[in-house]
Amino acid sequence: MILVLNCGSQSIKYKVFGGDFKILREGAITLKSQRNYRQELSKVLDELKDLKESIKFVGHRVVHGGPKFRSPIAINPAVLKELSKYDNLAPLHNPFNLLGIKSALKIFPKAKQIAVFDTGFYENLREEALIYPLPESIRRKYGFQRFGFHGISHKYAAELSGERKVISCHLGGGSSITAIDNGRAVDTSMGFTPMEGLVMMSRCGDLDPGVVLKIAQVFSPKKADEILNHESGLKSICGLSDMKEILKKLSEGDKKAELALKIFVYRIQKYIGAYYAILGGCDALVFTGAIGAGSEKIRKMICQNLTILQTPKQVKILTVEPNEELAIAREIQRYAF
Repeated sequence: MILVLNCGSQSIKYKVFGGDFKILREGAITLKSQRNYRQELSKVLDELKDLKESIKFVGHRVVHGGPKFRSPIAINPAVLKELSKYDNLAPLHNPFNLLGIKSALKIFPKAKQIAVFDTGFYENLREEALIYPLPESIRRKYGFQRFGFHGISHKYAAELSGERKVISCHLGGGSSITAIDNGRAVDTSMGFTPMEGLVMMSRCGDLDPGVVLKIAQVFSPKKADEILNHESGLKSICGLSDMKEILKKLSEGDKKAELALKIFVYRIQKYIGAYYAILGGCDALVFTGAIGAGSEKIRKMICQNLTILQTPKQVKILTVEPNEELAIAREIQRYAF
């Protein structure tokens, strides 16, 4: 049996897979507050204690593996210590990923624990997409480069599409777009951290670095991090960070909700156009993630007046239900066998 534990900042999900990836057990909880995260995680893992002798592998989604970890890796104390160094680069994700690992090590001491990285799909990005135009000595010393995120989701979506040139849109609490050619990531909207790129629920996305510098000067680096990660994005425009609530406000004629969605859609369309040019065309535009796959209204807003969909060669518009747990289980099977 393979247990996949997917610990996010606002949710805890798991699936237990048997032969041929048949789901034997699954569960998910959504957290409105992180204050009781440890207790809720313990409750989830308690549900699985009866399987601890049968589970041979435990797979963990880890958002940021830094420059050292890209491929799946067996977890040991040295790996855990190294991974903890990247908590500040993905503060909304990595601390919870690692908490899940530490908890699972206690509950399933005999199982082989394996980390699968969101950044792994982008290991072979071309230099022109990978490198930031900063002094080489600084880039090398601090490891500044494009890492990319949501790679597990984008790779899974592209594989299910069955197409060669794919623009994959993972839209959820965090959102990103990836250009994919023949199963290989060519470029992606997120960068050194999951803050770059699209406008997200509470993250700013692309922003003039001068604005970041000014915020850090006026407040502090720590406060700047809080503002850009937790107080920006759609939340800063309309006061809401839940897409269902924003769409409800839109239906009620709320102007701030309307503006927030215009900004959200505009940035996505901009990236789609850029990636269409980089790929030299597109066979499929794929939507995944809770919003991408779950909201037909958002998809229609994005595709409306998108001229690349009106080219002589028809671009397929596909939706792929997110299933990171299955994708991780497949990676574990490749790694272990």
